[in-house]
Amino acid sequence: MKAVVIRTFGDPDGLEVVDLPAPVPAPGQVRIATEAIGVGGVDAVIRRGALAAYGFREGHLLGSEVAGRVTAVGEGVDASWTGRRVWAFTGLSGGYAEQAVSAVEDILPLPDGLTGADAVALGGSGVVAHFALDRARFLPGETVLVRGAAGSIGITAVQLAARGGAGAVAVTTSSAERGARLRDLGATHILDRSGQDGSDTPRGFDVLIDVVGGPQLPLFLDRLNPNGRFVAVGVVGGQPPADFGMRLMDAFRRSLSFATFSSDTVPGPDRQAVRSSQFAAAVRGDLRAVVHEVLPLDQAALAHHRMDAGEVFGRIVLTP
Repeated sequence: MKAVVIRTFGDPDGLEVVDLPAPVPAPGQVRIATEAIGVGGVDAVIRRGALAAYGFREGHLLGSEVAGRVTAVGEGVDASWTGRRVWAFTGLSGGYAEQAVSAVEDILPLPDGLTGADAVALGGSGVVAHFALDRARFLPGETVLVRGAAGSIGITAVQLAARGGAGAVAVTTSSAERGARLRDLGATHILDRSGQDGSDTPRGFDVLIDVVGGPQLPLFLDRLNPNGRFVAVGVVGGQPPADFGMRLMDAFRRSLSFATFSSDTVPGPDRQAVRSSQFAAAVRGDLRAVVHEVLPLDQAALAHHRMDAGEVFGRIVLTP
């Protein structure tokens, strides 16, 4: 089968299309003929070698979520899964391929009316956005800032905050065109990447969802209201300064909170319940999955170049 692996860490041109044997589902797994493969920010972080200390090596087969049809099941898996269209989480490996395997507890049937591309644009990111707002104890009427809102996590967080009755939903983004698209999704205030806009944006925010991280993270801690809650869900802009916690201590009397969030800490059945609900909402038109572009699998390097250049609004999807 055709697959994409990391030949060398660093630039997207280090990705290589190779031929690999089709995977055989182990006990408790299913094999899926992929029709849509999500390209996520974590894929870029792994590709750059930033997570090599966690065991990722050159030769790694990228990809964490796919949609497609189950073609085989492993021992102990109900044979009725065979032939069904599903969304699947493949871990942090194995998705950029014509066929992928997933644990049966990590697959979810696709409802009629939901495309594979929309499923992988929403399946992983929607759960992160939902539980990040939950971790922030977001309440109706509160002001929310989504930093790095043009990606799939940010886009969903904007929609969920707006649907949840936020008093204001501000976003950081890189252009007026993106700002207009985010307004259409529920944003009320558009800021530049540094958090400035020069208009009537709230002076502070009750909740801040941050996909970016990076060297400017401490500056955004200053944008929190007293009792404000900051939840970091990604580091696509790199790690924050090692001493960023000093910003919190300097603001001790404002009772600020900082948390990281990974959906890995949410029980699987809870993730699947939220995902199923969001898929149904997408079919009804109550929640929008935003697909930037659909590219052939062998153009994965181009997809990563576009991510690195900041060109992507929503999610790029690969197809075999």
